[in-house]
Amino acid sequence: MTSESYRPKRLFTVEQANAALPLVRSITADLVRLSREVMERRERLAHLSAGRNISSGDLYSEELAQIEEELEKDSAQLGEYVEELRALGVEPKSGPEGLVDFPSLMDERLVFLCWKLGENEVTNWHELDAGFRGRQSLVAGTVSDGGAEKEDVQP
Repeated sequence: MTSESYRPKRLFTVEQANAALPLVRSITADLVRLSREVMERRERLAHLSAGRNISSGDLYSEELAQIEEELEKDSAQLGEYVEELRALGVEPKSGPEGLVDFPSLMDERLVFLCWKLGENEVTNWHELDAGFRGRQSLVAGTVSDGGAEKEDVQP
């Protein structure tokens, strides 16, 4: 992702990102929990279905169809959690790991303030294309004050 192609809905200062954390944390916790459950159930379903000759109308195939239907509903719920986070102006990066990025400006360039579920506050950042592995401490750099005039960025 490059700064030319990415147009955030909102820019955050460190203080604004930390102020948003209670709601972001709550949604992210739900996203992580359900993501992990869905992944585990998909793996079990694949294991149960592997090598089986399933004929329609038997109890086993009906049970598998019900499990698949529940997985579809949960997958839709995951999408809703992601959209809730995006509506707040943040970028969910990994459901199972609880990674969330807050768009911000640092030294006149677009970066992400980086947060992971379990962390008390936002203390790291990374370049748009660096990802979690490219995290750096905010102590090493200064995030500019987004201010009200920079809070909403039009695409």
